Amino acid sequence: MNIHEYQAKQILESFGVNTLPGQVAETPEEAESIATQINCPLYVVKAQIHAGGRGKGGGVKLARSVTEVKQLAESMIGMQLVTPQTGPEGKLVNKVLIVEAAEIQKEYYLAILLDRETSQLTIIGSEEGGVNIEEVAEQTPEKIIKSSINPAFGLTDFQARNFAYSLITEEKYKQVIPDTAVLITSLYNAFVECDCSLIEINPLAIVGEDENIRIVALDSKVNVDDNSLWRNSEIADMRDPSEEDPSELEASESGLSYIRLDGNIGCMVNGAGLAMATMDIIKQKGGEPANFLDVGGGASAEAVAHAFRLILADENVKAVLVNIFGGIMKCDTIATGIVEAAKQVKLNVPLVVRLEGTNVELGKQIIDDSDLNVLLAEGLSQAAELAVNAASTS
Repeated sequence: MNIHEYQAKQILESFGVNTLPGQVAETPEEAESIATQINCPLYVVKAQIHAGGRGKGGGVKLARSVTEVKQLAESMIGMQLVTPQTGPEGKLVNKVLIVEAAEIQKEYYLAILLDRETSQLTIIGSEEGGVNIEEVAEQTPEKIIKSSINPAFGLTDFQARNFAYSLITEEKYKQVIPDTAVLITSLYNAFVECDCSLIEINPLAIVGEDENIRIVALDSKVNVDDNSLWRNSEIADMRDPSEEDPSELEASESGLSYIRLDGNIGCMVNGAGLAMATMDIIKQKGGEPANFLDVGGGASAEAVAHAFRLILADENVKAVLVNIFGGIMKCDTIATGIVEAAKQVKLNVPLVVRLEGTNVELGKQIIDDSDLNVLLAEGLSQAAELAVNAASTS
């Protein structure tokens, strides 16, 4: 689950990570009040959407007075912010974060994530902070440092200090290394305690002057594993439905895994691996999947019918491919769900069904006995061909 920057700020602060004073506002008047409370020479007004690159789209501005903070909040709240990560349609800004601006001496990148190649949590850092880390990794990979955390021991004090020394190499900033090591440990504790899948600080900055310099997290991103939300109710309450695709939100509430894509072939599959393979073979046959939809191993006929309605609600869908390997999820259950959904939703696009596994013959019989116009495929390759051809001619 993604959360807003201000929410990530709250979580990290609760674990002792240094940030700059600031609060979130939903109206220009709230923004004005917050700026008055902070009372500083320079403010940053930041649009709160689930996307990076906000500065490039005009979603991060400086203000030199309380009045200017209010004016910027008025212009941002309600705007459709377009960034490299939102696509051309952009995202609606409902909130802005008002924070104190600081004199930045140096910016770094710092993150903790799960490295699936090593199956270990890994700390990643770079002296090139405040920029797109993917570009740094591609153009100057030598500026990226990594350190894997042994799951048997967790993050040790020595490892945190060693990483801090490797990250901050300039002599004039050496005095912040102990605090940086503490900050790294705080990030690790937050990652583990909150069941995170990613914590990213970009930039991690040295602010202040001379002997008063300090290390602070200026911008943070926290992703939490959806499977852990049942034991992190406070974080689950941070979910912002307005930031999510309505279809994806509806699917999650029904226990379905659904992601809308840009193609025209709707997919309904049981199992994430099979769903990925189905999308791959559709592309191999020259088509484009319209969605990722995993109904899971134990979905009911009602859930299958719900999944079917989600697919057909996408106006871009020109054909539907149902690919089920019956195991825990039996083929007759899927077939019953398809028939039920067809009764509830007008089926005006071609439907291709491939069934294999438990109760496959019964499932095919249920479909044959219905009045549905279904193309039954004997294998995944044939199913993908039929779906691509059907989508191109419908």
